[in-house]
Amino acid sequence: MSRRRSSVKVLKAVSSAMRLKVLNLLLEKGPLSYTEIMNILRLNPSRDAGRFAYHLKFLLKTNLIEPDVKTKKYRLTELGKVMVSVTEEISERFLTRRKVMVRTSRLAMEEFDRNKIAESLVKEASVPLELAQKIARETEKRLSEFKTKYLTAPLIREIVNSILVEKGLEEYRHKLTRLGLPVHDVTQLIRMVSTQSLGVEAVHKAAGDAVMEEYTLLNVLPRDIADAHLSGTLHINNLGYWILKPNEFMHDLRFFFRHGLNAGRTAFTGPSYLPPKSFESALLIVSNLLKLAATEVSGEQAIDFFNVFLAPFAKGLSKDRIRDGLRFFISNLNQSLSDKGLPIETSLGVELVIPDFLEKGDATGPGGKKIGCYGDFAEESRLIAVLLLELMFEDEQHKPVFNPSLIIKLRPKALRDKECEDVLFQSHKLAAETGLPYFANLCPKQQKYASYTATGCRFSTDWKGDWELDTLQTGSLDSVIMNLPRVSYDAGRNQTKFFKFLDDQLEMTLRALEIKYRTIKRRVIEGLLPFLTQETDGDRYFRLENSSRLVGFVGLNEAVKSFIGKALHEDEEALRFAEEVIENLSESVKSCAKKPRTRPVLSMVPNANAAKRLAESDVEKYGWAKVHAQGAKDQPFYTDMAAVPLKADVSWENRLSIEQRFHKLTPGSHLAVIQLADSEQDPDELLSTTKRITEKYDVGLYAYNRNLAYCARCQKVFYGVALRCPSCGSVNTLIGFSRVSAKYSPSLRHAPA
Repeated sequence: MSRRRSSVKVLKAVSSAMRLKVLNLLLEKGPLSYTEIMNILRLNPSRDAGRFAYHLKFLLKTNLIEPDVKTKKYRLTELGKVMVSVTEEISERFLTRRKVMVRTSRLAMEEFDRNKIAESLVKEASVPLELAQKIARETEKRLSEFKTKYLTAPLIREIVNSILVEKGLEEYRHKLTRLGLPVHDVTQLIRMVSTQSLGVEAVHKAAGDAVMEEYTLLNVLPRDIADAHLSGTLHINNLGYWILKPNEFMHDLRFFFRHGLNAGRTAFTGPSYLPPKSFESALLIVSNLLKLAATEVSGEQAIDFFNVFLAPFAKGLSKDRIRDGLRFFISNLNQSLSDKGLPIETSLGVELVIPDFLEKGDATGPGGKKIGCYGDFAEESRLIAVLLLELMFEDEQHKPVFNPSLIIKLRPKALRDKECEDVLFQSHKLAAETGLPYFANLCPKQQKYASYTATGCRFSTDWKGDWELDTLQTGSLDSVIMNLPRVSYDAGRNQTKFFKFLDDQLEMTLRALEIKYRTIKRRVIEGLLPFLTQETDGDRYFRLENSSRLVGFVGLNEAVKSFIGKALHEDEEALRFAEEVIENLSESVKSCAKKPRTRPVLSMVPNANAAKRLAESDVEKYGWAKVHAQGAKDQPFYTDMAAVPLKADVSWENRLSIEQRFHKLTPGSHLAVIQLADSEQDPDELLSTTKRITEKYDVGLYAYNRNLAYCARCQKVFYGVALRCPSCGSVNTLIGFSRVSAKYSPSLRHAPA
């Protein structure tokens, strides 16, 4: 009978809402004093003290709570914990009876189960079990107050996160963050991409990028580096692919001409190609190589010595057959879209002569067999170069062909050799009409083995000392871009502070690039880059350890202007300070290079997005009174890729005399741009200019720039920036082409309503 009476008293104790609140409170908060309990329950000491004391005594008598003599607080007994658990089970059964359903992330409907919240907290955020159970109870309590037919997994997660924030458990909330886009953002994304005519895959890519960017910032990068990116101190390039792919790659066609093209590791049902036996099959392998690699490279793909390595396959062929093969290759390349919804971005290195280090090299010909040396095919190599340039003038509708990008390699022998005059003239005629080719100045001694992509990315014998190992079958992992103007704003013209803040930015930049290397190496081990990491005869195609890490910067000119008071092209003191800044960075980056796997290089990276984002961030932080930027107030941007702003009113001679100083200090990437007037240009004059550049200036890579407009109705190209077609007056059919940093980009002048 005594046991039964005790049980009745215990049940009576939890029948009171007030007493049940006290029990739940002690379970959730732990031991509490008399006053703390009253305050949390919002009881009035003068009015409710008697009633509260009665309930407290009842709980003490039934052994549901007990006093702690040392702390003078009340705590739950084991019996009290059991009773709270029983009451929660009753509540849970009530919820189940109501059939409160949850739409899960697995796209299924399930009945609500508080235990799954606790399991998720333990599994995803490593929350201690007891704490996880408390948070799950609190979440269930709040959800029970909702009047809804069903719950969603994101809603439950939001409630859990809000509880974690309230309790100061920021570390756990950080790990539990859900990645993704709000419905409104996805809708806006679809609309934005549709205006750019990029296709549905571009929508898919943008949405996927957003998720991977969040994941990288939240779960991969250290908090200080992630905050530096978000706040505009740094710009981490290609965040959507940061932990997945290298950015640029330099192919070696000989690998596939010898061994064939095996797509088996990337598509087990796909075909494999034996070593090519004809000129057409060699070009087909090149096309498929670029398509397959495009899934594992986020940016530019380059093929150096393109015409040299193809030359053995052109032996004895007519001009028409070679031209038709190249025409099909260019057409196929521009119809093969990357996941960005754009043609696969490709750079082709075009040699005018056979380099002396290749002349006696074994030439790979039809069937993967050795057929002499490459020096035997100089005539075929030049013919391919000439025909390739001819095909780049226009397509069937007279529109400029912007892909592939041709990099004309200027060597001392090519500029003297009469047999090269035709290809030299054709390349400068193309430059005069469209500004498309890039010119690599390989005349200086240190440039002999240099290979470039059209973005300015440079590879040379500065790592292993072997031109093949250092330049081919490797690439650029990616770039991190430093905000130099912010260093100046924060330093306040204090030079000691300036270089201290500069070192801080560089330290974070190098750490971020090391993380990029480690994650890409992990992807290789996991087999997620199967095409690039294929092996033949023990030779892995991708030389990951030889890949460069680009330490970039924007706003050198704006930083100098803020610190000195004048632009670097306006004042000798400003120019000296700019050189001091870049020399300091260059030496620091060199000191961090550690063979065999840490290849950081200072670079003048072209990145219009970074230049715009960082300028906007600084304007928001400091205001226009302090910020030096180019552009309008609603669209500010910093100088990227070059030292002297492209719109600066300086002669090309003065521009190159300045740029050459910085090209020497930025061996990872550089590109000088020479603006042409919006009128007809004489190819012979441009060729004469090129010869002066190679004789007098140490710029590594340069291009002549033109502003172009194309009317789809008239099928004509015009020079300059036009608002309507000069011929037919049309507005909606006019497309402008302008160089955005390194590459030409199309834009509708007036999109139709």
